[in-house]
Amino acid sequence: MEQEKLNATLVYVLSIIGLLCCCIAGSGFILAGIAFFIANSKINAAKANPEQYDPASVKAMNTAKTVALVILIINILYLIYSIYQIATIGWDQVMIQSQEIMEQYQSQQ
Repeated sequence: MEQEKLNATLVYVLSIIGLLCCCIAGSGFILAGIAFFIANSKINAAKANPEQYDPASVKAMNTAKTVALVILIINILYLIYSIYQIATIGWDQVMIQSQEIMEQYQSQQ
């Protein structure tokens, strides 16, 4: 009987896109959370029936799960920071600061 391989590519892709979405007030936690959930469910299925799955692909899925968890934590921390910043200094001040940063960036080019 041939062993089934777990494909960690989807988990990696969702995690990396989630990391890129981190810049949008931590909204990448949605994609990173989905990636973590997928990886966790695949690993649980492999633990329930270990002889059916290729050990190398299970190890790769564990690595993908770790990457998804790290990116999920980064996104949640940035989301909390964004909420804290908006709550303390206000939305208008946040927009003024971001506009000043964009003007500085454009003047450097």
